[in-house]
Amino acid sequence: MRGTYRKGTIMPSAIVVTAPGGPDVLTLATVERPEPGPGQLLVKVAAAGVNFIETYQRSGVYAVEHPFTPGAEAAGTVAALGDGVTGFEAGDRVAFAEGMNTYAEYALVEADRALPVPDGVDLETAAALPLQGMTAHYLITSTFPVESGHTVLVHAGAGGVGLLLIQLLKARGARVITTVSTAEKEDLARGAGADEVLRYEGFADAVRTSTGGTGVDVVFDGVGKATFDESLRSLRVRGTMVLFGAASGAVPPVDLQRLNSGGSLFVTRPTLAHYLLTPEERRWRSEELFGAVAAGQLDVRIGARYALADAARAHEDLQARRTTGKVLLIP
Repeated sequence: MRGTYRKGTIMPSAIVVTAPGGPDVLTLATVERPEPGPGQLLVKVAAAGVNFIETYQRSGVYAVEHPFTPGAEAAGTVAALGDGVTGFEAGDRVAFAEGMNTYAEYALVEADRALPVPDGVDLETAAALPLQGMTAHYLITSTFPVESGHTVLVHAGAGGVGLLLIQLLKARGARVITTVSTAEKEDLARGAGADEVLRYEGFADAVRTSTGGTGVDVVFDGVGKATFDESLRSLRVRGTMVLFGAASGAVPPVDLQRLNSGGSLFVTRPTLAHYLLTPEERRWRSEELFGAVAAGQLDVRIGARYALADAARAHEDLQARRTTGKVLLIP
């Protein structure tokens, strides 16, 4: 969704993509400041989240209308309110995962999708939490409600979602096995509370050994193509495979008979939007997460910060898996 733009003297900067391509198409440009429409907030961006979906949009894997400014996640202060907005005032601190064109100094968000940032949470941390935090929250509370005693496999344990998942799962009393690619990432995953940290090669056999041949209750897999087959092999009878991303590429079509032969398995492919169906659901998830951060019970790792002009380098590092935790752009 695009906001409307007003002519005026304020000419902020934004990343503009005029055609699909590599990271080099992410160009810093001067644009007119957005004007909030009815029900919208204009937010002066303090930090914007960088996510894999934007690399797909930039490259043309996901079709978008050009020219466009990437980004949906950010935090900042309310600069102006559209007609009919209640519950917010100029100067309020907000964060969001469902905004518009956030690789910019100013961005728009529907007011009912804006999340108040509580005292005790700085704006960079607030920008790092909405998309990955609410993803972790819906995965373990709604897609597969994890309980004490469950054994869980989390892929990419040093990634933004992975580090949050590990902490939230341990708070629920689960046993957490995770995969990483380097010794540095292993240290991060262990620091978050992982009980066992594996490398990707042969992880299904290692999971079987670790669980006495039983397998895990659930796999949370945001890697996709490279891990999907072994993730299925890691499950116990009637286990659940939750595929929520495709960092290594899309999973090819699956023969459903494999679910039978694997032990009457369940497979689901959720997405965040379907778990934020109402303002109440959105506030529930965000308030639990922000509350945990403010109370010191959830650590949000910001792995890298880049100036807005360096968005291309941010995409390069994210796709090369040189980053851990959350990647932010700072206007």
